Amino acid sequence: MLHRKLYQLYTDGQEVWIYLRDQQRLIDRARIVDIEGNVVTIRYETEEDDEVCAWEEIVNIESIGSISRRLAAVPRGYAELPIADECPEAEQLPKHSSETEHER
Repeated sequence: MLHRKLYQLYTDGQEVWIYLRDQQRLIDRARIVDIEGNVVTIRYETEEDDEVCAWEEIVNIESIGSISRRLAAVPRGYAELPIADECPEAEQLPKHSSETEHER
């Protein structure tokens, strides 16, 4: 099952967060670049001091404790969300309360 999910994430090319249970560490924003048998090749970047380092690791599937991906990201606080022109009024988000107070 995990092998199938890894292959799906590999073909989608999405960023993933991988927890390696044998090393007790989380790899942020990695990309799966190859799957061969029970071995997965991942690439990711880290920031150390004033450098950005690119890494490529070969990981055994059995050492992967969990894998996750970001479904969506929304900015914190109030931000103007784009609304499609064809969006029905009933499905539109209500106006922000501070915005309606400013309009008065």
